[in-house]
Amino acid sequence: MQTFLLEWRLALHSRLASGAVLLLLVLSALAVWSGMAAVADQRAALARIDLAQRDDVAAVAEKYQAGGDAGYAAYSTPHLTVNAPSALAFAAFGQRDVQPFSLRVRLLGLQSQLYESESVNPELAAAGRYDYAFVLVYLAPLFVIALMHDLVTGERESGRLRLLASLPSSSGTLWRRRIALRYGLVLAVLLLPFLVGALLSGASWSGIALFVAASALYVGFWFGLSAYVAGRVRTSAAAAAILLAAFVVLTLVLPAAANAAIDRALPVSKGVQISLAQRQEVHQGWDLPKPETFDKFFRTHPEWRDTSPVTGRFHWKWYYAMHQAGDDAVAPRVAQYRGDMLAREEWAERLGYVLAPVNVQALLHRAADTDLRAQLAYQERVEAFHTRLRQYFYPFIFNDRSFGPAEFAALPRYAGEAREGSIGKDGPLALLVLAALAVFLGLRGVGRAAV
Repeated sequence: MQTFLLEWRLALHSRLASGAVLLLLVLSALAVWSGMAAVADQRAALARIDLAQRDDVAAVAEKYQAGGDAGYAAYSTPHLTVNAPSALAFAAFGQRDVQPFSLRVRLLGLQSQLYESESVNPELAAAGRYDYAFVLVYLAPLFVIALMHDLVTGERESGRLRLLASLPSSSGTLWRRRIALRYGLVLAVLLLPFLVGALLSGASWSGIALFVAASALYVGFWFGLSAYVAGRVRTSAAAAAILLAAFVVLTLVLPAAANAAIDRALPVSKGVQISLAQRQEVHQGWDLPKPETFDKFFRTHPEWRDTSPVTGRFHWKWYYAMHQAGDDAVAPRVAQYRGDMLAREEWAERLGYVLAPVNVQALLHRAADTDLRAQLAYQERVEAFHTRLRQYFYPFIFNDRSFGPAEFAALPRYAGEAREGSIGKDGPLALLVLAALAVFLGLRGVGRAAV
């Protein structure tokens, strides 16, 4: 115990080391504060949207106190869907920075309402928002390098390395103790603000444990790599240069190059193109004979085939049949779009098998339910809700039934809840293997450091 206290004093005696640890604590605390402020802003925005939604629905319902046309009620009434942030979203913001977290949908064609913005792959894109994931992935390695680059060479350059090698205790034990002390310091100042934020946000213990484990493994990877380099080079300047080059390559160059390669190998159509295609189908429907539009609609909704035909120029059931036919026409493109996006995501996860920065970022976004899969899952929940709306309104529209206050009160409501993500076993296992390999090589490297 006394030996650890002496090593503690020796490590913090350096202004560089003590300043680095304090600065990392401040940066981690700022990241957690920034993430929690962003989540609070989104929750406040959702509260304001909910109030506006209630006012809009009440204004429409006021016009139907004595009953009225269900088709016009469906056309005029917006329905709020929300993708509320999970308890861990503050730590890894992911897609929530670039995708809508609230959509007000109507009974019109859904695809033109969904695909008005694009999904991107946060694991391989630019660094993004300043949050805990950013500090862990992009800043923590720099502090590890600052603390570890002269672990062995500093002793050599000061003339103490021969003395340390002549001590009766194993030199390997000495290096392991020093590495463990620095590792504990970095991990503690990283995790302390995160744990405070997670507890204040009401995160589950399983989610917190996953973040802690991923952070510990990722920091361990960089300590192992730094220890290996520190034990193999002759000067501190050379160690720092090699480690900084490794940082740039592993966190910036290779992920960016892989992103470009994946984009080239797996081209994906724009989501807005689906929206435009759906709208074009609807616009063309105005010029088609009504029986042709109904034939398209009845292919997916045969239960309404026996309703009375439309003989006049306009009827709401023809109007909504036209919109649904537009959605049905682009359904194959929607399926292909989502399949292509998931294929890109899977290749990004495979890249994480060999690149620890990509791996840990993907893990954190998945655990916080802020990744691409979470965004696509939200779109699927909106689709399911839109289906409920159609099932509710169609009997009134196709059977020409009146729509009044009781029917307004029974309108379906979106019930999607925020949740923390679930991860597979391959990602954590790959990060564990990378960290263990780096630590193993690092300890062998410093243990065999030449005098």
